[in-house]
Amino acid sequence: ILHCCPYCLVLFLKGFHCPDTERDCNPCLDAAKACNLNGSCKRQRASYINICSKADFKPGETCSRKRCHKALKAFIDRVPSEFTHRLLFCPCQTTGCAERRRQTIVPDCSYKDKEKPNCLELRKVCHQDPLCRSRLADYKENCGMTPHAASTCPNQDNHQACLASFARLVGTDVTPNYVDSSFSNWTISPWCTCKGSGNQEEECQNFLRYFTNNACLSKPSQLMNSLKSMSSVLQDTIAFTMFYCVDNAFRPFQ
Repeated sequence: ILHCCPYCLVLFLKGFHCPDTERDCNPCLDAAKACNLNGSCKRQRASYINICSKADFKPGETCSRKRCHKALKAFIDRVPSEFTHRLLFCPCQTTGCAERRRQTIVPDCSYKDKEKPNCLELRKVCHQDPLCRSRLADYKENCGMTPHAASTCPNQDNHQACLASFARLVGTDVTPNYVDSSFSNWTISPWCTCKGSGNQEEECQNFLRYFTNNACLSKPSQLMNSLKSMSSVLQDTIAFTMFYCVDNAFRPFQ
């Protein structure tokens, strides 16, 4: 087993949770390894990384953001959430792990831009696209904070609904991401600012707080509780690989 798949047994036994005593544990790396065991995940992930990392032919452009976003949407839409969510929300305990998590969507192409647009302008652009508008509304429905429930998710009984809504925003005009490599008190935000909002400052800040002050996404305990148990899809994938290795280990070469 170890010769065929050296990390399968480790993933199968410990899942993606890091024991407090294991400071070098990197669940983001484990999530990437698990993705590579699944044909669809491996193929779609390799595709978007290649596209988002490729230089664009247009002068002054580092990549084709349009093609990058399309590839990211394909990854989110076609790969089981058991794999995509563990890559996007891996519960880190080190800066190195958190930086790997931040780099998951190749932010230099899919997220960052030369300048930060005003958040209300970004929202306006999103509303002009039916898919982006629908996914943003879905995100607000499942993750939006209210004055009466500022410290919990509106859909507390199904935290996965918020994570799924967040993931579906990746590849849209309001693609969100981690703003730094903090592993304990992280902030998530679209690439935008409220500077220059004038008399719409409050409206802009309210929109931005859907991301930056979101208890569904910013509390480590919330993510840990949602991701600590290995799903049946992941168990089946890793178990299949292990038994395939065992089965073939005792077969003569043909």
